[in-house]
Amino acid sequence: MSTAKAATAADGLSVDDGVRMLLLLMPRMVGRVKRIPVPAELQTLALAPRHLSLLSYLLFDGPLTVSELARRLEVAPTTVSLMIAELSRREVVVRSDDPADRRRTIVSITEHRRPSIDAWLSRGARAWRKTLQPLTPAQRKLFVDTLAAYEREVLTELDA
Repeated sequence: MSTAKAATAADGLSVDDGVRMLLLLMPRMVGRVKRIPVPAELQTLALAPRHLSLLSYLLFDGPLTVSELARRLEVAPTTVSLMIAELSRREVVVRSDDPADRRRTIVSITEHRRPSIDAWLSRGARAWRKTLQPLTPAQRKLFVDTLAAYEREVLTELDA
């Protein structure tokens, strides 16, 4: 083993080795996540990834305003309003006026859909919690920041 290889092995992975491993890991991981069965009562709703992100926020953080959902999802409020309208017609979410400010709309998951959505999305949450638990807060931040940077780079490559 060369000195460069020995140093890399002692410190972790070389960039090329990391890239190689991730190029093999990511398709497997995505494939396995896609195989998580959608609960029968949700299958006819044709939920898209954009809906899952919105539902995840509502499930884990509780009812939110349209503007807060837009900020978190990094999309325009009109886009969130359209998604909410779709989900509302399918009786997945319900809109209500904010009692503190009637101009604002609060969105929440309907009570009859909550158990199915919770059972479905909590699988991923449990896997992430188990994966992230042994890491330090700084390591967790680095991991999340790295995934976000990867997403940005993939988008940059697609736009090029």
